[in-house]
Amino acid sequence: MLGKLFDRQPASGAASGNSGPRVPRHSGGWGTLRKRLAGEEGLRVLDIGSTSPTNINYLTSLGHSVYMADLVEDAFTGDWLRGTDEDGKQVWDVEGFTKQNLHFSGRTFDMVLLWTTLDYLPEALVAPVVRAFHSSMTPGGQLLAVFHTKLQPEVSPYHRFHITANDDVELQWGRPAMQLRAMTNRQIERLFTDWSGLKQFLAKDGVSEAIIVR
Repeated sequence: MLGKLFDRQPASGAASGNSGPRVPRHSGGWGTLRKRLAGEEGLRVLDIGSTSPTNINYLTSLGHSVYMADLVEDAFTGDWLRGTDEDGKQVWDVEGFTKQNLHFSGRTFDMVLLWTTLDYLPEALVAPVVRAFHSSMTPGGQLLAVFHTKLQPEVSPYHRFHITANDDVELQWGRPAMQLRAMTNRQIERLFTDWSGLKQFLAKDGVSEAIIVR
């Protein structure tokens, strides 16, 4: 479910779903967005993942407004799985999930920090989530997504991403979740075919990054 709107208010208290040490990782995608955030004011940012006071404090200190939502947690803890069809395929309440978790009351966003969310969502929810972001972002808005290049659930735990004042992000184990897919560049392009631009950042640690422009 969509979290509380944080509008230039400092956060306090422990972050739900965050545990263990933080591991720094260079992020070309975050470095690009960070420069925009430092050069503009009053942007609306949607940060996907369990609540990170680090992210909230950094973004609001620059004069931006922040929404938080953890779609992976909501997908698997909410009552959205309706059973299986005659072929044994899972049936999900896509309409109910998107209505509850991706209805923003008319607000639009300039930036979405999606991180690795799409690799952990049930297949039925992936395309609807992308469509919902497309309709909820301003023209020219930017979405940062991170994709695993290989399907390796046993070594790809779900992480929370904490942003920093440099080009690193800090990874920290989040809620238990299994990696469900690894998409090729072509699959990523098809998924975002209605968007106006896509820039990829290649990495050597088993993931790729992309900034997709609304």
